Amino acid sequence: MKPIRVMTIFGTRPEAIKMAPLVRELAGRDGMESLCCVTAQHRQMLDSVLEIFRLKPDYDLNIMEPNQTLSTITSKCLAGVEQVLGQARPDLVLVHGDTSTTFAGALAAFYSKVAVGHVEAGLRTYDKYSPFPEEMNRTLVGDIADLHFCPTVANRDNLAREGITKGVFITGNTVIDALKTTIVKDYHFSTDGLNWLDFAGKKVILVTCHRRENYGRPMENIMAALRQLAQTFPDAELVYPVHLSPVVQQAAHAGLDDLPNVHLIAPLSADEMHNLMGRCYMVMTDSGGLQEEAPALGKPVLVLRRETERPEAVAAGTVKLAGTEQEDIFRMAAELLECPEAYAAMAHAVNPYGDGFACRRIADAIEWHFGLRPEPPQAFRAQ
Repeated sequence: MKPIRVMTIFGTRPEAIKMAPLVRELAGRDGMESLCCVTAQHRQMLDSVLEIFRLKPDYDLNIMEPNQTLSTITSKCLAGVEQVLGQARPDLVLVHGDTSTTFAGALAAFYSKVAVGHVEAGLRTYDKYSPFPEEMNRTLVGDIADLHFCPTVANRDNLAREGITKGVFITGNTVIDALKTTIVKDYHFSTDGLNWLDFAGKKVILVTCHRRENYGRPMENIMAALRQLAQTFPDAELVYPVHLSPVVQQAAHAGLDDLPNVHLIAPLSADEMHNLMGRCYMVMTDSGGLQEEAPALGKPVLVLRRETERPEAVAAGTVKLAGTEQEDIFRMAAELLECPEAYAAMAHAVNPYGDGFACRRIADAIEWHFGLRPEPPQAFRAQ
């Protein structure tokens, strides 16, 4: 029997972290041929993940250019993926989450009449401009996709409210699978300054902030709150791997450059970020992925956004919405630094997003869809 050709398409570092273990899982299945196409929407940060997971893409569109806009990213992805699909002729295209690559990849597959599977399906804020452009990207892909791989029950329920009930599977999130590869007990950081941090004696705070909807005043407020925090708690160490976006670079350096206990460093590879997260005291972030990863490691998370499409960890008590106002961010962070009871209430390891077997469930679901196994996979159930 001819193997099922499954093409995985991604273009950014967060997508790569979450899709790499799936590419490897699919490659190990006898009835499948696993193909990988990267758009390189984020070239440098993507390549570091490919290296960690030892992935060599079959197709590389290399679309990144200086000062790229959402329109140029989307149009170049759409045209490039269309050509790749014409050459490779896959039976199924897998896209992940909510990036411009995700939307363009799904749309190109639809135009080519190729079935689409959406990994990390069903996340919603119901505000089309927050996160921007991610909310509309994932909503539109939900209408295109034939298979929907939802991390949680809440994600499935979101799709059901939109009338999407066929081809829906609850799998857990593949990022928890990735942590099994990247977290190492005696890890040595290649970013040498991190090896000298006193993780045992000081409260090391991991910070990330890069989302487009935070550009402008929200990001200024966040930087002001971080500055206030560093000045008020000189024994705390803030480690901020700064996104390569010129907007983010300018805001971070303008607001935080002169503080001795704030470390503005280059973006970290996936394994460095995961191991830093595993050793830090708490996380302050507007990243979606870190909201999923940190709870699995027992780290409190303050989300630097007005809302989150990942409410499960909020319900579990390990994530809180801090918003984008300086006073609120500072107050909530200070409480975690000063109050052991408040910290202990959040610092308990829970796994609302996965058990490390999401990729297996997705591969099983694909096999079932194509008639290669008699039963669909058992749904993931959060502990």
